[in-house]
This record gives sequence, C-alpha cells and structure tokens, in this order.
Amino acid sequence: MSEIRVDPLTGLRTIIAADRANRPGAGLSATPAEPLDPATDPFAEGHEQQTPPELYALRPGVEQPAPDTPGWSVRVVPNRYPALAAEAPEPALEANRDLFTAAPARGAHEVIVNAPQSVTALADLPVEQVVTAMEVWRERMRAHAGAACRHLLVNERREAGASLPHTHAQLYALDFVPAAIARERERFGAYAVRTMGGNLLADLLQEEVRRRERIVAIDDEAVAIAPYGSRLPYQLMIVPRQARDRFEDDGPIAAALLHDVLGRLGRQLGANPPLNLWVRTAPSGADHFCWRIDVLPRLTHLAGLELGTGVNLNIVAPERAAAELREA
Repeated sequence: MSEIRVDPLTGLRTIIAADRANRPGAGLSATPAEPLDPATDPFAEGHEQQTPPELYALRPGVEQPAPDTPGWSVRVVPNRYPALAAEAPEPALEANRDLFTAAPARGAHEVIVNAPQSVTALADLPVEQVVTAMEVWRERMRAHAGAACRHLLVNERREAGASLPHTHAQLYALDFVPAAIARERERFGAYAVRTMGGNLLADLLQEEVRRRERIVAIDDEAVAIAPYGSRLPYQLMIVPRQARDRFEDDGPIAAALLHDVLGRLGRQLGANPPLNLWVRTAPSGADHFCWRIDVLPRLTHLAGLELGTGVNLNIVAPERAAAELREA
C-alpha cells in the first residue's frame, strides 16, 4: 500500500509506493564508474596549471609551500565557469518590475578538490583523507561567513550533474537565503515556539533513535538515518549527536560516519552510485537550527510528477532501505 509522508524538516510530501518496486525493470543497482586516467585529469596532482590559481591549499610537511605546485592534500580554486561573482553587474531594468525582477548574481563559487588521487567518489578515499577534505569544507565556509547562505555540495558521476569525474566539492556563497532553506529555517523557528525552545532536528533524532526502525549506523559523533519522508530510494541523512547550528563551528564533522554509509551504499547497490550530497548549515536569520548532511543517490529519474508538482515518488520505503544498509 502507498502512503503520503511529510518530511518534518522541509514540509515536502513524498509518496512512498513500495509496491512499484515490483514493476518490470524497476530493480535498483549501480554500475561502476569509468576509471579516471591521471594523465588527462585536470584535478590530479601535478596538473595545477590546468586550473585557475588556487585560493587555498593544504600542503602538509612542505616548508614554505608555493601555490599551484604539487604536494597538496586538498586544494581550492575558483570555479572556471562561476555561477556567482563578487563584482556581478547590475541587470538591465525591466519596464514592468511587478512582473519581472532581477538582481546581480553576487557571491562566490569555489571548487574544493577533495584529494590528489584520481578517484571519482569519496567512498574510494581513505577515511583519513575524507576527514581532511571535510575540514577544508569547514574552513572555506568560515572564509565566507558574511554570506547569507553557504551551500556546500558534492555531485558524483555525470548522472548526478558532475562535469568533471575527479571527486570534488563546490561551495556557493549566496547573498540571499533560497526559499527552500528559508522554509526550513521557519519550521525550526516555529517548532521552537511550539515546544518552548525545542530543537526540531535534535528532537527528531531522539525519536528516531528510540524507534530504531530507520537507523542505519551510529558512531561517537553522529547518527545516520533513512529519513521518514525520503524523496529518493536509499536517501540518507547524517545528524550530529549534539545539536549545533553551524557545520563550520568547531566540533565533530561526522566524516567517519559519512565514509561508512557511502561504503554501505556501494556494497548494497553493487557499485558507488551517482549521488548528490550537501551540507545544510544555519543560514542568516536562524535563531534555531542544527546542521546535517543529506545524501541522495540518483537511482531513479525525476519525471512529470516530481517536476510538475514537487511531490516525489519513492519506491523503496526508508525502513527497508535502513534495514538493508545496516546489513551491507
């Protein structure tokens, strides 16, 4: 039987239709990515001149490191084709501003190369390298502390929007809060008012741990769950055990648990799947919030229902997904 679920954090509705997994051709699996050729990989160590001049890099053990040279563990460069720019020009004014409005696309758009190794997925890196990469994610979010919203994401595989296969993150520093994130901010605030100061995600996590049916894994820093209103099959959410507003603040970053659950996805699906991953951190104006990491494998296509209504159709119940990934 199908049911409609409302995600507690976003308010978005999803139809959980597990019976549709039995349709012909509905089996879910992933095929391995094509191996990367280091000789043609612009993000590989030794190819520093193939990117824009670096903004930041870690070169452990290198005395007096020079920029744009080998020896780095994580490297940050401007996006060669940025969606945002600090000096974006004013758009032309439209005659009817009640109907047509525009603003300059101001902000920053950076690429964080997660490792010098030519691999396509975070799951293929040693966990220590994932920790190092995520510490740089945090550092670059701090570097743009004045932005209204920082959105850090990882796209893996072309099916999920990656234009270059070498594992990398992107950071958008926006001078506005997107509507979807503002809606989450409002839901956190409304929940705090209703509960006299309760934290929406912290209380949700506590209830999920009590129920156990959607828990995937737990370590000392965080908990991984299959969200109640999962929009896509095998969607995951990683939540810190102690609620903190901002990912960029000092404290645990859940790197080991992220590496763990990405490995579980690969084992369950037969290969690392195409996926989108992002870090949700408190935007400006958030008096109540908690950071999290969302992981959305791209195993099914968004079609007319999703694109036309904003309602997703998920053929794998999160309870089943969590049970399978616990065993993976």
